[in-house]
This record gives sequence, C-alpha cells and structure tokens, in this order.
Amino acid sequence: MHTIVLATQKGGSGKSTLAIGLALAAKQAGFTVRLIETDPQGTLSNWQRRRAADDLVVEPIYHAADIAPRLNMLADGGLQLAIVDTAAGLSAATAAAIRHSDLCLIPARPSVADIEATASTLSAARAWKRPYSFVLNQTPIRGQRIDNAAGALAEEAALDLAEVLARPLIVMRNDHQDALASGLAVSEFAPNGKSADEIRGLWHWIETRLELEAPSNVLIDQVMSATDGMPHIATERAADETTTLAS
Repeated sequence: MHTIVLATQKGGSGKSTLAIGLALAAKQAGFTVRLIETDPQGTLSNWQRRRAADDLVVEPIYHAADIAPRLNMLADGGLQLAIVDTAAGLSAATAAAIRHSDLCLIPARPSVADIEATASTLSAARAWKRPYSFVLNQTPIRGQRIDNAAGALAEEAALDLAEVLARPLIVMRNDHQDALASGLAVSEFAPNGKSADEIRGLWHWIETRLELEAPSNVLIDQVMSATDGMPHIATERAADETTTLAS
C-alpha cells in the first residue's frame, strides 16, 4: 500500500478538495482507495454525507497513536492507496501521518504567506526523510505571480524545481467548490472540464513519481470488505474524543 499525505501549515490551501479529486482519479485509474481524515473540522466526512454513492470510504482518525496501526491494517487487508487529509498546522496527528507517508504533498497558493507557511511541513518531511512535493493550487490562469511562487518554492527546498513541484498546476475555478458542495469529485461534477483534466494530470504525475501500477485482478469490494472487517479502533476513539470536545 502507498500512503499520500496532504499537509501544510496554512489553512485554506485546498488540501481537502485535492484529496477528494486525487482519490477519485486514482479509483478511476483502477486503484483501491481510502480517504483518511485527521482534521477534526470534518470536511471529508461532511462531503461523504452529501455524497449519494458509497464507493469511497472516508475514515476519521484524529489520534496520532492510531494512525500507524490503522495504516498497517489497511495494508494487510490489501488496500492499494490511502490518501490522508490533515488539519492546518503541524499537529501530532499530522506529524505521524507524514512519518508514515510515501509522498507528502504540500499544497500552496501562489502567495508569500502560503509559501512561507510551507517551511514547517517541509522540515517535518525532511526530518522523517520522506519524499515530498509542492502543489501550486488555486493559481490564476496565468501571470508572473505563478512563476515567482514556483521559484520561491524551489529556493525554499533548495532543489531544482523539477524535483519539488508537482505538475500540472491547479488553477482556481469554481468547479472544485461546486463539486465539494455536491458530494462529488471535480472529475464527476465536470468530467470534461479543465479542472478535471488538471486533477487527472496531477494523479498521473504522482503515479510516475511513485512508480505505481494498479493490479488488474483486485476487486474493490473484496479489498474494502477485508479492511472493514478489522477493528476500527481509530474511528471509535475519534468518536469518543468528538463527544468529549462537544461536552
């Protein structure tokens, strides 16, 4: 199993919409996928409640100690891909997810504040010696700001831009938010649109980066049945913590 973590210090960078879009792109490419939510804000859980289909499982895991055991259970059950959406900042849960990732994606809007906010996530990925890439997200269609932001990210990582910046850049369009509100991924909401093409392109870039190949003989229902048959310790603890916070 491969684990992709979306993490960054700054809120509003589009981690959740990217996680959803990539999950559907991976599923359409033939992978079995689970979305892991470590953000108590619950954007993915709320999205799933609005979703008519039950083909993508969102699993809340809010306690850092539960992340590694659950990822191991999913891997043992035959799952091929876990995509982890994290909260803004660098919490214990986010640090644990990064530690066990095969790729840490760091979304950043093309602004000075967003680029500066990538530093702590970049440090965590480096500390655990995990592969990472920046995703320039919510960019204008064109402009000097994009080039400046890309150059700044390369300087931040002190590596050649081709090594650290995922492609393509994800342009700011209403399709992403409209899809989120409808319980859909952008490739379902507007499958022939430019936003869907960009997300599919980003998934293809990730496939190449991680040298992934989806086996053709794995049935999604069988894998999900196997993984769901294991104890959901993380989910139960998350529910308890949510109840405690609410009270």
